[in-house]
Order: sequence, then C-alpha cells, then structure tokens
Amino acid sequence: MKLKKRIKIFGVTIGTFYIVSIIVFIIWMTFIDKNSYLVHQEYNTEISDLEKSIEFYQKKINEDNLTIKKLQDSLELERYAREKYLMKKENEDVYLIDFDTIKK
Repeated sequence: MKLKKRIKIFGVTIGTFYIVSIIVFIIWMTFIDKNSYLVHQEYNTEISDLEKSIEFYQKKINEDNLTIKKLQDSLELERYAREKYLMKKENEDVYLIDFDTIKK
C-alpha cells in the first residue's frame, strides 16, 4: 500500500512527486546543465568586458584620426617628427636634457 501525500500550495493540491521533480529541475538548470544560470552569468561578464574594450578602442581610433588630420599640415608633421622621433634638420644639433638625472 503506497501513501501518496498531497500538499496544498497557493490553494492548489500538489503531490510530493511533482514538488520533488520541480526542485530537481531547478537545481539541474541552475548548477549542472551546460546552459546553466552560472554559465550565463559568466557570459554576461565577458560581454560587458568586451563592450568596455570596444569603447576604449573606439576612443583610440578617434584620437588617431584627429592626429592624422593634424599631420596633413607640413608644420605639424615636422613638429610631430621632432617631438616623437627626435628627428632634426641638416646642419642642426639637438641636445637632450634628462631632468630626472640632474641632482640638486
């Protein structure tokens, strides 16, 4: 003789088999399954990190585009070459002073 227990939840009578089945299903979908909630949380954090890197690189691209527009002028190009790559004109001497090594 089997005893089937019934539980009343929200005015609905449900058998214990169904309650146990629902609990096992929730545990399975939350922790064990390949597409579990925890995996989705990891994907969401990865997506947000990738979106931040996209924003960073978009800003860098905009800065580089501004630099390219500035370098269309020959005087700006010369200034950029002197400052960035330490280039010089012919018959010109350039002296570099490193202020970090000078003792007071």
